[in-house]
Amino acid sequence: MSTGAWIALAAVVVALGLGLWRASTDGRFRGTHVVRRPAQPLVEEDAPAPVTRPLGAELVATVGHTLGERATLLQFSSAFCAPCRATRRVLDEVTGLVEGVAHVEVDAEHHLEATRAFGILRTPTTVVLDASGTEVTRATGAPTRDQVLSALAQAGSHDMDAGTAS
Repeated sequence: MSTGAWIALAAVVVALGLGLWRASTDGRFRGTHVVRRPAQPLVEEDAPAPVTRPLGAELVATVGHTLGERATLLQFSSAFCAPCRATRRVLDEVTGLVEGVAHVEVDAEHHLEATRAFGILRTPTTVVLDASGTEVTRATGAPTRDQVLSALAQAGSHDMDAGTAS
């Protein structure tokens, strides 16, 4: 076998390995991400302390929606993203199945500050928020319906853990 054939074979094996890895991780929900708050405006000494809400709650209010009673599926999308359309259909289906869950889609290009604050690196990214707007878990790529339902179950158990902690 010639050197060129070995190089071609190695390239195919590496590409196949990367493709299988990406396929196995795409759309899976993996814990939470450290959310960076944008710089807070200066507050005068006599002014009352501002009420701080979770960043997810602030973003949902900014785009003109309300949080779901149980959870909110916050989807970061971009205009020419085919997986974003598939994700939108899956999340809409889940909100039809599970009561108290809202789906809010955010155009990552038009909300750059929020995209940066959430640490979004690619679209689609789905962030599951609990009832207060705190991030519970997230997935990059297009999740399946079953993956979203499992993430919502995790969000429900997160709410119960938070309730017992207080």
